[in-house]
Amino acid sequence: MKAEERWQARFRAPRMTLPTWARQAPNRSIYRSNATGTWELYAWDRTAGVTRQVTEQPKGTAHAAIDPTGQWIYWFADPEGDELGGWMRQPFNGGPDEPVDPSIRAGHPGGIMLSATGAAAISLAGEGSFRIHLVQPGEPTALIYEHTEAGWVADISLDGSLIAINHGEYGDFRRPALRVVRPSGDTVAELYDGPDKGVVGLRFAPIMGDRRLLTLHERRSRHEPLVWDPASGEQREIWLKDPGDLNAEWYADGRALLITREDRARSYLHRYDLGGGGLTPIETPHGVIDEAAPRPGGHVEYSWSSGSRPPVVRSSNGQVVMNPAGPPAPPSVPVEDIDVEGPGGRVHALISRPENGAAPYPTVFLLHGGPTAQDRDSYSPEVAAWVDSGYAVVRVNFRGSTGYGTAWRDALHGDVGHIELADVAAVREWVVARGVADPERLVLAGTAWGGFLALLGMGIQPDHWRAGIAAVPIACHQTCYEDEAESLRAYQRSLFGGSPDEQPERYAASSPITYVDRVKGPVLILAGENDTRCPLRQIEKYVAKLAEHGREHEIYTYDAVRGSLVVSERIAQMALQLDFARKHTRH
Repeated sequence: MKAEERWQARFRAPRMTLPTWARQAPNRSIYRSNATGTWELYAWDRTAGVTRQVTEQPKGTAHAAIDPTGQWIYWFADPEGDELGGWMRQPFNGGPDEPVDPSIRAGHPGGIMLSATGAAAISLAGEGSFRIHLVQPGEPTALIYEHTEAGWVADISLDGSLIAINHGEYGDFRRPALRVVRPSGDTVAELYDGPDKGVVGLRFAPIMGDRRLLTLHERRSRHEPLVWDPASGEQREIWLKDPGDLNAEWYADGRALLITREDRARSYLHRYDLGGGGLTPIETPHGVIDEAAPRPGGHVEYSWSSGSRPPVVRSSNGQVVMNPAGPPAPPSVPVEDIDVEGPGGRVHALISRPENGAAPYPTVFLLHGGPTAQDRDSYSPEVAAWVDSGYAVVRVNFRGSTGYGTAWRDALHGDVGHIELADVAAVREWVVARGVADPERLVLAGTAWGGFLALLGMGIQPDHWRAGIAAVPIACHQTCYEDEAESLRAYQRSLFGGSPDEQPERYAASSPITYVDRVKGPVLILAGENDTRCPLRQIEKYVAKLAEHGREHEIYTYDAVRGSLVVSERIAQMALQLDFARKHTRH
């Protein structure tokens, strides 16, 4: 298979998410798949062995849920692909779609949580506020929460009597507090650990009448599980000696927790017995687990991949649970770990080397989004496409990344963008000095926050990079703030210490448009016309400045928001990036 056919086959290979099942009807599941060429929602009746497609939206479906009884499937209707819409539902076995409540005005989705009593707690944002609506059978829809700072529903108890809400009312969207309320909106209790330690609500215990709420706290400089009874105030912290950030999920009987540990770009599973406190490792292949959940009976299903092996839904009993029909994705190359001393501490990075050619390679630094995200040893069609085209790929878990503790994640205060790029520069120096990367053929690339860093790097490190590629980037923080969704405004206020009016110098110092006159290399920008996170107007302002200063650039716009859910669009964008890089990194 030729290189181009090979990388395109990876994008076209059908993929699926981990099936999510109804708590009280575990043989009824839903999952999302790109089998049709667009990410859509599917229902799977495990007893009958039957699957069916539930949604068909022009831009794909990103958000869905199944109610605990397995009677209804919920999905977010987003026909324009701009993340603005409302929730619909459909019977599990098929039937007409209906709005959950037509009186709820459209907004940006913050989640939906469902009880066994038919109640739905719905988070939406828009028009300057964050709202949580409670829809109950036979009752008028109630607005149980509204605030100008970010708030979203974490979960609703199985019996519908308690609703958990994460919020940033104390001024820090990135380190939220947790409040539990009754359906009336009256507060039962609140968990707040102070301005530097967030508390994130996960799930209520999967037992009718059980008030215990599983949460994550940051009392020891990383995410760790906590079981909290909001009525009694009882708290139980779960501690592991192993390094890495932790996440957790209930076992079906409420007597144990499944703990997922993320450490140095890999995932590990453990079972924690709440009765005796015993911790048991669950054997999984070396790589990354995107999602994991315990099934009734005690085994665990999880979605797994590695840098060299494509994703598969596995079970801890040794079986493959399900794969979408169609040709499998071709494998790729394994990743190599490096550790580099940076200005703020040791930086962990991943390198993927091409199978052909000799070092030093033309190299792309592919920067992740977020910034509260991380690059991991997981399967990436984008990384594999670069590798098949003869490029080494370097991915840096710079300060601001998750997975390395809260101090590393929260290190961006006061010098946003410049801190991350200082770490990138240290890794660049390392790979050049060791003959991995050709310093004359370096491309700086990224999507969303990574796209912002790519544009900023082209301005503040112009001699480091031969060319830059920025997909759906932030180019001007102030203009972006004016146009973006409410949740992103809240995030920016938290990150910069206020709004652009309150912190104009910080916003300007971190904006690529401030440094556009220093750009030397050519720049390719990809922008979604309906993007509400990195809106088009601020990108157009940046492009106009590039033109004003006579800087070489190309811009590509497409009718979708951010990363497209349409496979053909992703292939077109990947081809465009590869062609641009080849044009500017030839000897």
